[in-house]
Formats: sequence, structure tokens, C-alpha cells
Amino acid sequence: VQLVESGGGLVQPGGSLTLSCVASGFTFSDYWMYWVRQAPGKGLEWVSSINNYGGSQYYADSAKGRFTIYRDNAKSTLYLQLNSLKPEDTAMYFCAMNSDGASRGPGTQVAVSS
Repeated sequence: VQLVESGGGLVQPGGSLTLSCVASGFTFSDYWMYWVRQAPGKGLEWVSSINNYGGSQYYADSAKGRFTIYRDNAKSTLYLQLNSLKPEDTAMYFCAMNSDGASRGPGTQVAVSS
């Protein structure tokens, strides 16, 4: 199993980013997928989930209305669109095969600062 995230970066408050996660080593379409994040000095926080066919999405309160999770099973790729970013969204973002992030990739850093 391999999960590789990309798309992070430094963005100003109010800005947007799209994170990607390419999966390999398992049948991607068989699994729900998750995004979790870890802010500096804090524990892992669940951000969003999507069912295996992409028809159902779930968000933490902090992400509702600003983030969108989606997937392309043909490309074995998971995405997270981040809009209206806030400084408190600064974190390492991980895609994962479980909501507690136990099976996750190396992450991509998102920094929100003016």
C-alpha cells in the first residue's frame, strides 16, 4: 500500500489549494478514503471522508462549506479542494485509509499566512 500526497504550499488567507493523493498497491475503488491533518504541536484531526464510489462525503465542522473531497477511481486518486483558507488550517495534510490516520501517506504541508 502506498499513498502519496501533493499540492500543498503557502497561501494567503482566503486562498485556495487542491490537494491530491495517488494510491497504489490496493484496489482503490474498494475503500472509503479519508483526509486527516496535523497542525503544529497538535494531534491528528479527521477532516473529511468519502465512500468508495464517491457518492457520499462527510466533513468535520471546521471543513464544512469550505473543503470538498472527491475521487477519481479510474486514476486511483483522491482530492481535497481547500477554499477560503484560514491561518488555523495550517497543517500537514494526509490521505488515509482510515479515519484515525493509522494508514496514511507522508503528507503535504499547507501553510496559510499573509
